[in-house]
Amino acid sequence: MSEGNSKSKIFAIRTTIGQEKNVIRMIEAKSRSKQLEIYSLFSPDELRGYVLVEAPERRDVLEAMAGIPHAKGVLEGEVPFSEIEHFLEEKPPIKGLDIGDIVELISGPFKGEKAKVIRVDKGKEEVTIELIEATVPIPVTVKADYVRILEKKEEEEI
Repeated sequence: MSEGNSKSKIFAIRTTIGQEKNVIRMIEAKSRSKQLEIYSLFSPDELRGYVLVEAPERRDVLEAMAGIPHAKGVLEGEVPFSEIEHFLEEKPPIKGLDIGDIVELISGPFKGEKAKVIRVDKGKEEVTIELIEATVPIPVTVKADYVRILEKKEEEEI
């Protein structure tokens, strides 16, 4: 696949929900082997059931998705860049979360529970916590968005 240029357009392919990543892999493999003009493929988590494709023309996208399971069709017209621009903004990394902090879960099955942070994975934006009020401390890994800092770990004096 070559780099996109000023002639490229963005098209949306309807897919089976949950199969977006598989469709991307199959289209990528097909476009590489047949040397089709597909510049990029993208499927944001917030846009379920769709794959965004950058290509010079709609016919290139139709050719790339022909025979691909779970690819249902291409929407008419182009997708304006302004409509997908927010998907391309970099999310801020986990800020302020450190091992030993006390947090409250604000989402998920343990909503409202207090926990202690035992590990921070900045790459995956996940934290591993131990519920404070649990009888047996079991580590639970959750998305960093699911926690809110209640108390920072106290710095040890030297």
